[in-house]
Amino acid sequence: MKRNYPPDFTYADFAKDFTAEFFNPDEWADIFKASGSRNVQTGDLAAAIRNRTDIKFGTYYCLSEWLNPLYLKDKASNFTTQNYVKTKTMPDLYELVRNYKPDIVWADMVDDMGPSSYWTAKEFLAWLFNESPVKDTVVTNDRWGPDCKCKHGSYKTCTDKFNPGVLQKFKWENCMTIDKGSWGYRRNANLEAYLTIHQIISTFASTISCGGNMLMNVGPTKYGKIMPIFEERLRQFGQWLKVNGEGVYSTVPWSHQNDTVTKYTWYTKRQMEKEGTVVYVFLLSWPADTVFKLGAPIPSQQTEVSMLGYPDKFDWKAGPGGQGIYITIPTIPWNKLPCEWAWVLRLTHISN
Repeated sequence: MKRNYPPDFTYADFAKDFTAEFFNPDEWADIFKASGSRNVQTGDLAAAIRNRTDIKFGTYYCLSEWLNPLYLKDKASNFTTQNYVKTKTMPDLYELVRNYKPDIVWADMVDDMGPSSYWTAKEFLAWLFNESPVKDTVVTNDRWGPDCKCKHGSYKTCTDKFNPGVLQKFKWENCMTIDKGSWGYRRNANLEAYLTIHQIISTFASTISCGGNMLMNVGPTKYGKIMPIFEERLRQFGQWLKVNGEGVYSTVPWSHQNDTVTKYTWYTKRQMEKEGTVVYVFLLSWPADTVFKLGAPIPSQQTEVSMLGYPDKFDWKAGPGGQGIYITIPTIPWNKLPCEWAWVLRLTHISN
């Protein structure tokens, strides 16, 4: 601030710079559709998302504001007054739901202060789930006060970039950013500040194998554009999902989340009528040997092994004592690989 703005420049002065003259909701909708996303959270984009895609539409709302004078007064009273909530937060939320009819209401807080009773969260959520125009379809997260966080919600977000690496007993979400250092757009960010597509897919695989969703944040510019590096990452992710979506959409966690023998390997599963338990194996690096050893799956005589996006079956044999599976990885020319960054094996008729 001291280096780039005048001495008397305030937070409120940024408002005049938010011009959004290049904002094109159809362009945004097309980018999000290409990413393979199943839900999007943003503002006036609602019509474009619903007209051009089958993506679920959600709205983000931050309950507290660092510098709002009404909030600061309530905070100074140790949250014994509710002027900010009654005149700002709750009128906004009711209007947001009535006007945009979101499938997701994603609440947030800048400082994790003020109990849920101060925010009148119970009253709002009772209306949302019982009387609102989206009462039969809406879901919410858990950030309605520090006493709610990681405890109550349709799903739990707990902390930013929450990724426990083990199966949880509740539905959860890993809300993360492509820019490692910011939830917004940074004009001074360098290339190293952004996650590579391999890092994004690795985070995604570990998230879904443990029962989570992943919320991937991109920060638009003040003039309403999604920068090319964000667009590239989203489109790359969508390309990968076109090949490997079978191992992602409508799957559930398996009995094992990662392998007992081979590192950087994650699992999901689905139950099929003809193929029994189908286990999907996410390989985050290409096997160094021609025989790829997995310790967790127990194959049956009917087991078949293939790679999503590749036409041929792979040879395999059971591990010692029938525990695990040893898969022969064929020599595949680089231009025949189904994708570039990570690969998904499909194992049918698995016994465990």
